[in-house]
Amino acid sequence: MPPTVLIVEDTLSLAMMYQSYLLPTGVNTLVANDGATAIDIIQKAQPDLIILDVMLPDMNGLDILASFELENSPQVIVLTGHATKEMAIKAIKLGACDFLEKPVEADRFRVTVNNALKIKALKLKVKKYQAKYEKGRYFDLIGSSKVMQSVYQVISSAAVSKATVFITGESGTGKELCARAVHQASDRAEKPFVALNCAAIPKDLIESEIFGHLKGAFTGAIANRIGAAGQANGGTLFLDELCEMDINLQSKLLRFIQTGCYQLVGSEKEVKVDVRFVCATNRDPLVEVAQGRFREDLYYRLHVIPIVLPPLRERGADIIEIAEALFDKVAKEENHAFKGISDDVKRCLSQYDWPGNVRQLENVIRNVLVLNPQEWIEVSMLPDLPRSTAINEKLTAPAKTTNKHINNVQSIEPLVEQEFEVKPLWLAEKEYIEKVIDYCATNIPKAAAMLDVSPSTLYRKIKSWEEI
Repeated sequence: MPPTVLIVEDTLSLAMMYQSYLLPTGVNTLVANDGATAIDIIQKAQPDLIILDVMLPDMNGLDILASFELENSPQVIVLTGHATKEMAIKAIKLGACDFLEKPVEADRFRVTVNNALKIKALKLKVKKYQAKYEKGRYFDLIGSSKVMQSVYQVISSAAVSKATVFITGESGTGKELCARAVHQASDRAEKPFVALNCAAIPKDLIESEIFGHLKGAFTGAIANRIGAAGQANGGTLFLDELCEMDINLQSKLLRFIQTGCYQLVGSEKEVKVDVRFVCATNRDPLVEVAQGRFREDLYYRLHVIPIVLPPLRERGADIIEIAEALFDKVAKEENHAFKGISDDVKRCLSQYDWPGNVRQLENVIRNVLVLNPQEWIEVSMLPDLPRSTAINEKLTAPAKTTNKHINNVQSIEPLVEQEFEVKPLWLAEKEYIEKVIDYCATNIPKAAAMLDVSPSTLYRKIKSWEEI
């Protein structure tokens, strides 16, 4: 996608001339003739570069420059017909990457713009590199375990594509963080990331939340509203808890995904946007399809690149890495003089099975820090955690073997029939897999992990058995 350049110039003839200068470069150009319009466009379009005139009819252009956060600001080239040394120094201190004095020749203008866009691209690459390769982290995801390294690899491969990503996992495993990582690792990282929780919105409002509406389209629609699809134009639209979406709305979503076009509620005009879709659910989507709550064609349209997020109890030492990061984060939020946690605390956190996953872990950590002002956290400060059958078995089990395949066989061994009976290989495999799935309470990703195969392999086999 070509970069977007906003030209803020109150003289229309000059703005049109600057646009003509940039025609050979292939960039997208927007024009604002005053400061208020410029601010509105910056908030909505998030341009990559701003050509900013200093003398505007309603404000000083440098005031707009001063309002940017240095860390996330676009590239800015300040343009003025009344240049002074002091003004140039002030513009650079405020974050401008260059300073041009009117009149400007076409070649000089193009070279300056190209250099600014190159600097922007380089900053983005450096930012991605730093975020991606920080030890034990992948953007906001934390964990060095092999299973998470596999997740990072899938995200990295998927990021360069526009293909839809479908994230599954238990509640609290970090599906939105995973979706953000897909966005941040892509070329859309500087464009909007819009998240919509389909389970948190009433059924009669979700269409308006996704597609927007016109004034008067329904009771309470007192003004035009841009929906999540329009807000995410050029970026990523994340639909969380997708299986909660009303079945009648799913057909409209399918058409939107296929064509990139949609209609605002109350409008007959189609709007076209460029959006990358990332979806997530904590349910088994194939079960939802089988029970008629989720369209099969929509499932196969969305299920292009699946990512299965493992529960926290299956991530080993990641629990401590995440806990230490959360202790630091929450301590800053609560203004707590936190310094560290004891080995007993680490041992206790590692041995618990965390049915609520990372979300539950964060809540426990916040509880500890709010109720205990001490710098060092001891095990006595931890709240009582409900103990499940899984954790009791874990505490009394012998040491694990390092061979993953032996481990899986031992855990499933009681399921194997002891009688010797010759059966067709496909039938024996079918019965064995079905027993494992029953053992896992129909949790396909968990069954796949125990069998050391991908969930897609199990889904494919199940579908082939239905056709026999």
